[in-house]
Amino acid sequence: MYYPEEVIEEVRSKNDIVDVISSYVKLQKKGSNHWGLCPFHSEKSPSFSVHGGKQMYHCFGCGESGNVYTFIMKYENYSFPEAVKMLAERAGVQLPEVEYTEEMRRKESRRARLLAVNKEAAKFFYYQLRSPHGAVGYQYLKKRELSDEIIHRFGLGYAGKNGGELVAYLRQKGFEDELIKEAGLANFSERSGLVSQFWNRVMYPIQDGNHRVIGFGGRVMGDGEPKYLNSPETPVFDKRRNLYGLNFARTAKSGNMIICEGYMDVISMHQADFRQAVASLGTAFTPEQAALLRRYTDTVLLAYDSDGAGVKAALRGIGILREAGLTAKVIDMRPAKDPDEFMKTFGRDAFEERIRQAENSFFFEIRVLQEQFDMNDPEAKTRFHREIAMRLCRFTEELERDNYLQAVAEKYYIGIENLRKLVAGYAAQTGLAKPVERPKSGARQKNSPEEGAKRAQRLLITWIVDEPALYGKIKKYISAEDFTEGTYRRVADRLFQELEAGIFRPADIISAFEDEEEQKQVAELFNTNLPRLDTVQEKEKAFHDILVSVKKNSYEYHTSRLGSDVGALNQAIEGKKALEELAKTHISLE
Repeated sequence: MYYPEEVIEEVRSKNDIVDVISSYVKLQKKGSNHWGLCPFHSEKSPSFSVHGGKQMYHCFGCGESGNVYTFIMKYENYSFPEAVKMLAERAGVQLPEVEYTEEMRRKESRRARLLAVNKEAAKFFYYQLRSPHGAVGYQYLKKRELSDEIIHRFGLGYAGKNGGELVAYLRQKGFEDELIKEAGLANFSERSGLVSQFWNRVMYPIQDGNHRVIGFGGRVMGDGEPKYLNSPETPVFDKRRNLYGLNFARTAKSGNMIICEGYMDVISMHQADFRQAVASLGTAFTPEQAALLRRYTDTVLLAYDSDGAGVKAALRGIGILREAGLTAKVIDMRPAKDPDEFMKTFGRDAFEERIRQAENSFFFEIRVLQEQFDMNDPEAKTRFHREIAMRLCRFTEELERDNYLQAVAEKYYIGIENLRKLVAGYAAQTGLAKPVERPKSGARQKNSPEEGAKRAQRLLITWIVDEPALYGKIKKYISAEDFTEGTYRRVADRLFQELEAGIFRPADIISAFEDEEEQKQVAELFNTNLPRLDTVQEKEKAFHDILVSVKKNSYEYHTSRLGSDVGALNQAIEGKKALEELAKTHISLE
């Protein structure tokens, strides 16, 4: 731990999880929980639950769980110490100064070192652009009509004509070759040793949402290939989960986000004060990027190139945004090729007008579709109308489908009743009219005895966390030693100790685990799906069965390890007695 445990708990307790998460996710109170769309995966119906009593969150869709610290770490891409600092500042808690020992320095995370070497590389490129060696890069950027202020804001730089200069500089700063290579800043060859692949290029530092440099894009000066070269994926750079310009766009508060194809498009738009512009990172737009955008807006405007490839990319993006539950509109770039060219040719006001005229994504799809058919040919026209009907079937909500049906019928002069029949026919064929089948509550999948034992232990911990008063009724039968999986035992030990002391802070227990995966596992332990039962008698039987299952597994576990282990022998003897007594005991849940 970087900070004393009592400080960690003070910061956590002063940051109510509902208040914190409400600043990121729109939540609605239902019963004892607050619900919203999960910020960590794409969904249309809320499955993300925030429990004020437990001070924890859990997504029943993707399984993400945790306390206020794990939420901030996951959402903001922070390390644990960074999350503590942020929440301490939010709550007005003064953190103690931490003195780093040599041992702590050696244990500094690889991730932090990768971010540090990227930051230093960005500095190198930045100063190279402003040196006599970078004149060619600076002239290129000025020719692209970028101001010094925007060049500075985006930290643009230049990689000189010698790929060894960056490596020499980073070595001088104390970074080892293996780290430089792992960061994607250089490659090793037998002929030249370790040299950077970035040379004779204008450099675009790629930052995450918190302004930390995670990678680079480089545009070659002259006719070299490839024209654009991006960093490879690294432990800190995942192209599918980041967007260029997001570090600025996330605070734009414009009511929408604009997604472009290239770095220069984003920079030109920001220079024109459209600060909500972002771009994907040398790859096609991804569902992960759509989920990222949904954290900040519910409306995304596509400003892709106006050529065939751009139209194709827009059509693909529309589908991904729709699946993420986002409203998509398309900005018409014609006659310009892209936003950068549009801005230089027509200016800010004209682009503002294009935003106001942005086309509904469904009508954009239909307009592009129409270009494939000869509307003077009755047969082709009929096929076009059938395609429209099939696409209308995507709208599963009847009211929305009917609204689009009427609008399309008017726009393309189709008889509304004929179109309605076509849609109804395709809806039946595609199963649109069928109700969504959901698994019956309480239905269990068959699993191994080992997994069954672990599930019983998870259920018992969740049940106690949901109803802490139960601990007093069962503590004579159960102990932390009855939990045979390592993490479960540590959680039960901490939980039972706190309950004995009259303390109930399950969210605090999560923070006691330093490893992020363990934190997630602990949070999931507190959010296992309990059986949905109607009567008190059914619930009491289910709870009793779970308790007996845990105790029986504990007895068998310790019996199998008897040998010369006196501790295991005593545990087995005590376990047998408790198991026999428990089998005959009724435990009331009231």
